[in-house]
Amino acid sequence: MRNYDSDGKALRLQIKELVFDFMKNNEDCLPNAEGMPQADIFRACGLDWGDQSNSTSSQQHFWVVALLRVLENEGKVSRVLKQKGRGYNWRLK
Repeated sequence: MRNYDSDGKALRLQIKELVFDFMKNNEDCLPNAEGMPQADIFRACGLDWGDQSNSTSSQQHFWVVALLRVLENEGKVSRVLKQKGRGYNWRLK
């Protein structure tokens, strides 16, 4: 019988690795760069399902916050205030 919990945990790990690899290979996410908004990271990694009924693209990206916070707790990324002072970007530490 399939273990859905285990499968979900494996998928989360794969997605975390995908996002971290994307950030390592994107000049906007390098340690001294301005960083990228979480929505842009989410979309660039192909995680957007497009606008759906009661779930627009701009609403979907919020689940990636937990993933970025895990990477932050692991000391791999940091959240930085955007240069214009409105909102935050993410970049490698």
